Amino acid sequence: MKFISAIIIFSSLLFSCNIPAQKSKLERQESFKISKTDAEWKAQLSPLAYNVLRHEDTERAFSSELNNNHEAGTYVCAACGTPVFESNHKFDSGTGWPSFDREVKGNVSFSKDRKLGYSRTEEHCSSCGGHLGHVFNDGPRETTGKRHCINGAALNFIPKNGKSE
Repeated sequence: MKFISAIIIFSSLLFSCNIPAQKSKLERQESFKISKTDAEWKAQLSPLAYNVLRHEDTERAFSSELNNNHEAGTYVCAACGTPVFESNHKFDSGTGWPSFDREVKGNVSFSKDRKLGYSRTEEHCSSCGGHLGHVFNDGPRETTGKRHCINGAALNFIPKNGKSE
């Protein structure tokens, strides 16, 4: 009897952890200004960008060409083109991902991510809900102290001269 009770309690705890508050923004199906079906996103995006933006994956460190981009311009959401970061706020964090000390206000939204067993602040495009990365409190102290650690696959870069890459 104790064994059965233990299994019931364990099962209850196991399945109760899958509550809506812990699901991603995309899984909760919040509404965004730009909304497409999963098939439409999949057809529009590269496989890597699709997995990062729509399924909150993380690209391999040091794999994005944008990590070492030092041109002046604007970084936009690769899914919808919303400006999310400016080059003058980019810095070399040494982590292997494009890093910024601040976002374009109003174009990035934040939520809590507990997927690794501890709380992190996750960043999404405010227009389409695409996963961008995470923000940490270990950025440059002389500016904001924030490090927006962003997947390059979630971004497109538009140089200051206006020609998209």
